[in-house]
Amino acid sequence: MKSILIFGAGRSASSLIRYLLSKSESENLHLVVADLSLALAEKKTQNHPNATPIALNIFDTEQRKAAIEKASIVISMLPAHLHIEIAKDCLEFKKHLVTASYISDAMQALNEEAIKNDLIFMNEIGLDPGIDHMSAMKVIDEIRAKGGKMLLFESFCGGLVAPESDNNLWNYKFTWAPRNVVLAGQGGAAKFVQEGTYKYIPYGTLFRRTEFLEVEGYGKFEAYSNRDSLKYRSIYGLDDILTLYRGTIRRVGFSKAWNMFVQLGMTDDSYIMEDSESMSYRQFTNSFLPYHPTDSVEIKTRLILKIDQDDIMWDKLLELDLFNPDKKVNLPNATPAQILEKILSDSWALEPDDKDMIVMYHKFGYELNGKKKQIDSKMVCIGDDQTYTAMAKTVGLPVAMATLLILNGKIRTPGVQLPINKEVYLPILKELEEYGVIFNEQTMPYFGYNPDLF
Repeated sequence: MKSILIFGAGRSASSLIRYLLSKSESENLHLVVADLSLALAEKKTQNHPNATPIALNIFDTEQRKAAIEKASIVISMLPAHLHIEIAKDCLEFKKHLVTASYISDAMQALNEEAIKNDLIFMNEIGLDPGIDHMSAMKVIDEIRAKGGKMLLFESFCGGLVAPESDNNLWNYKFTWAPRNVVLAGQGGAAKFVQEGTYKYIPYGTLFRRTEFLEVEGYGKFEAYSNRDSLKYRSIYGLDDILTLYRGTIRRVGFSKAWNMFVQLGMTDDSYIMEDSESMSYRQFTNSFLPYHPTDSVEIKTRLILKIDQDDIMWDKLLELDLFNPDKKVNLPNATPAQILEKILSDSWALEPDDKDMIVMYHKFGYELNGKKKQIDSKMVCIGDDQTYTAMAKTVGLPVAMATLLILNGKIRTPGVQLPINKEVYLPILKELEEYGVIFNEQTMPYFGYNPDLF
């Protein structure tokens, strides 16, 4: 039997493991699911005869190498910084590797050796990055095949709560890593190119520069800019494109409300707050406000944010219990961002019956035979439950499908790579449709950014 070693049995591995187990008889597969928690690995494999759950510490070099040496192919669903030692072991034992993470500099440095050993190190084959690459390259390649010249590419993606579970004023709940949400946009200005001009949005104004999107059947959304939209320009072959922009999708109104936290300084992760463990939510909020002998914390908050008590922004803050003097932070040596994450998790945790939703939206502007045209491509995926979420489905299924294609010799190009080649994206996008991950493409009038010219 072909042995697939999976490192990590967390939330993103649910659909991955279920898919591979469903194919295990027909494809002659045996899964080894390795996690620090044996109980978690056992839960995900569900006593399946073609699966072996094992407890494994990734930092135990001898145990890790032994597991990799026995495998036919390796999947890492661990945090990105843990992939590199696995990748080095895969080189040593001549094993292919699949991950859903961005290609790090350390991973890219292994490219030459991977090619020399005819090994495929497939990365960025999850949702975002992953499905975004594949669905974008499919349309871009089709436009080029017709002789079209790309003028505009905008790509948006967001992990949201499904409409039937959307029951708070923020129209948002944590469906993935809360810390990533709290720290979104930090670490440098967002940069992109628009109508041939480089544009930059500093963190302080990021959430007030949004673009609106309409998705049929699901209503209106907004998107704020990702930190670096230019990193895939050369990879996609779009060096000469006039407009290139990538953004994160939220429901309309979220960004304006989130900006209140940015203004107050609550998203800062650069310093530790004294006595954070015994601090109340009210004291935390007051920490960012000026002293006043008579004004309450509530009044000071409204004054500094310039909002009235009948403003929906105020209601959103009240909903989070930010002014509660009895709730304690209970986090020692915590940063403002860590405390904010704790407070938000009280209100934004998914309930047992809640479902999540993924929304992806691409815009392709191009010129063909002297005429400017546009294609909009949209995808909405809703989760089944708390285990087989939309996020787990859209991250895990492409990883699993790529793994089988590599095992069966359908993907052959060696090296450290992302899924932008037809041998990768065509079969995976086609099979994803069977699981409800379907892109609807519409021909639109090209609007661009110079409407007065038309």
